[in-house]
Amino acid sequence: QVQLVESGGGSVQAGGSLRVSCTLTGWIYNHAYCMAWFRQTPGKEREGVAAIDGDGTIMYADSVEGRFTISYDRANHVVGLAMNSLEPEDAAMYYCAAEETCTASLTEDGYYYWGQGIQVAVSS
Repeated sequence: QVQLVESGGGSVQAGGSLRVSCTLTGWIYNHAYCMAWFRQTPGKEREGVAAIDGDGTIMYADSVEGRFTISYDRANHVVGLAMNSLEPEDAAMYYCAAEETCTASLTEDGYYYWGQGIQVAVSS
């Protein structure tokens, strides 16, 4: 069973930077996983933020393009999301997601494994 453990996050003023990380643990097969970050605020649907697949293909939501950077340390099974120029609209619960051997996607249906979420707060 694969588990995802998120870390990082926290609170920052608008314009600041934060980083969240996610580590895969458990029974990990020796092939590349698709990894992604999603976020959700109360009353809204969860939205895809960034994704990366085994071939290194990366996708970003238009709202974060140029400000967020996803990275994947395959050797240590850690995916990170560096968030710069944060805006109050970026405040949300951020979730890490993973799927075995797939194409990068920003849709929830593309992922089977999910983390518990980690809070990111941005004050104006």
